[in-house]
Amino acid sequence: MHSRRDFGKVALTAASAALALAQAPAGPGGPGRGAPPPPLKSTFSGVQIGVITYSFRQGVTAQDLIPTMKKLGITCCELMSNHAEALAGAPAGPAFGGGGRGRGQMTPEQQAAAQEARKVAAEALAKFRAGVSMDTYKGIRKQFDDAGIDLRILCYNLPVSATDEEIDYSFRMAQALGVQSITSSSTVAVAKRVAPFADKYKIMWGGHGHDAVEDAEQFATPESFAKIMSYSKYIGVNLDIGHFTAAGYDPIAYIKEHHDRITNIHLKDRFKNPAGGRGANVRWGEGQTKIKDVLLLMRQEKYSFPANIEYEYQGTDSVIEVAKCLEYCRNILMA
Repeated sequence: MHSRRDFGKVALTAASAALALAQAPAGPGGPGRGAPPPPLKSTFSGVQIGVITYSFRQGVTAQDLIPTMKKLGITCCELMSNHAEALAGAPAGPAFGGGGRGRGQMTPEQQAAAQEARKVAAEALAKFRAGVSMDTYKGIRKQFDDAGIDLRILCYNLPVSATDEEIDYSFRMAQALGVQSITSSSTVAVAKRVAPFADKYKIMWGGHGHDAVEDAEQFATPESFAKIMSYSKYIGVNLDIGHFTAAGYDPIAYIKEHHDRITNIHLKDRFKNPAGGRGANVRWGEGQTKIKDVLLLMRQEKYSFPANIEYEYQGTDSVIEVAKCLEYCRNILMA
């Protein structure tokens, strides 16, 4: 396992690259057109390193995602559905979300206003989804292709309240985007409802793992993964090795046994959950997740699924931290 010191060694170079991107003067070609450093490459020794766009949730708009990834040299992407819809012209979500105040600190009036705002936003989004042309998503795919970024995966999370219409919409969106698979934070019950749609569209749907092992509806144990995979040959696993570690399992053993049903890996570092608690998300090298071992296994076995950076620890800036994580992977795989 790489140490915090190893992560620190790459921080200065990666941060400098990201800062050059952020501070370079804008021009006709988009943000940071000035004189960025030579981009990194995100395929190392045959292992495809990508990023889930959730990682850029701090300070990077949907419209800035492609320029940011291009400047960082990230050539594989897992696109969040909210980012895809924003690029397609969907209405923005409600501005009233509580701000810096927790829900419990909101007054009854604020809670009522927030609930109404969410209702209005949900109605506007439903109207957008009913009318948007799938050709719009084909155009978004072309934007990624033109930038040299492999839009490999759509992340479309499905709550227990998801209707059959929304499930079908998620697959039609994925089909139009030309992705290889969909990933989703969802439940076992929803996965059973997803199965016929996965069979219909013949698109892999990977359940995104978490660490709530006490909840049988969550994708948190090998048994829960086995259950959802039994519903369809097109249902697999989006293995988040940080959450899997926190839940008390070994990602190496699981990947070796189930690599043919893994849509992709999410890379993050966490501690194992203590009794009655949750293991923290930490800078890579500080936790107990076998990031190095997983990457070397992928290199050795020539697995074709990508390992996507999911930035969740508390760092300085999302662009800078993703750059650090990318360089961390490169140093392991090119050694």
